[in-house]
Amino acid sequence: MERLSRRNVMALGVAGSALVAAPGLIGRAAAVEKSKVIMGVGGKSLLYYLPLTIAERKGFFKDFGLAPEINDFAGGARSLQALVGGSVDIVAGAYEHTIRMQAKNQDIRAVIEMLRFPTIVIGVRKALADKVKSAKDFKGLKIGVTAPGSSTYITVLHAMVKAGLKADDASFIGVGGGASAVAAMKKGEIDVISHLDPVIAKLEADQDIVTLIDTRTEKGTNDLFGGSNPASCLYVKQDFMEKNPQTVQAAVNGIYKALRWINRAKPEEIADAVPEAYHLGDKALYIRAVKASQAAYSETGIMAQTGMKSVYDTLKALDKEMAGANVDLSRTFVPTFAVKAASTVS
Repeated sequence: MERLSRRNVMALGVAGSALVAAPGLIGRAAAVEKSKVIMGVGGKSLLYYLPLTIAERKGFFKDFGLAPEINDFAGGARSLQALVGGSVDIVAGAYEHTIRMQAKNQDIRAVIEMLRFPTIVIGVRKALADKVKSAKDFKGLKIGVTAPGSSTYITVLHAMVKAGLKADDASFIGVGGGASAVAAMKKGEIDVISHLDPVIAKLEADQDIVTLIDTRTEKGTNDLFGGSNPASCLYVKQDFMEKNPQTVQAAVNGIYKALRWINRAKPEEIADAVPEAYHLGDKALYIRAVKASQAAYSETGIMAQTGMKSVYDTLKALDKEMAGANVDLSRTFVPTFAVKAASTVS
């Protein structure tokens, strides 16, 4: 496991300060420039975005002067589109999106890591489990993902390519998050699902699927990607960051405080803190899902350089548009905000 000492975090902060030409990132706290911000997320009830929900429900954003409006979209690709289109200010989404946008000369950068591992699980409908043993058997099947282009899609595509298949060897169907994804599998509308908890936990508990690949753990992530693989994060446009550095800092502070709380809380406390609808009708199941993925949440908010490169290499291997890209990874993640949060958030 790749972890960072406090000394290393501070060292990263010194180096990262050169990445952003914005005043006020280091030093005394200042009032936010924009207290009412609009945040986008693709599947808010998923544990992939738990720090966002905790920061909202526990009042951590409010602690730092923010009153966010959170718009929930059907998948991470949709929330990215909203940011590019200007209808949201900040997105809780997959780190990979910052790399894609940099390759398109759109300056979008992550400002804090939420998950160190993807926590995405790929499972096959139980009725097909005797024939479908691994990703190499996905040819001709219908695969459910949160939305085409989202991290769930990239993960299952990576598994397929690694097994010798191509993207057009299967059909990909956007099933959204939460109950709609569960229903798609139960109704037999999909053969394979690439998704997150609590959706996966529900399907596993009801014995609707057999799990084939599990990146909720360090081992599962290493087996699929060969190392760490940063997942959910907060990301923003560079120009918004430059115009509103204290607003971005407040958002990062809220998420950082949520990460600290999650890493210290009991799974039962986490289940009590989220809306009851997130439990999908089974609170005990939700608690088990939290236990399965709790170790994946970032402790520092800082992404490991090796993990960033792993995500980049995966995209270059899978996406023809990315194959010839030359992205400076230092432009995809700004550690300065997380470093300041570590020194100021109690």
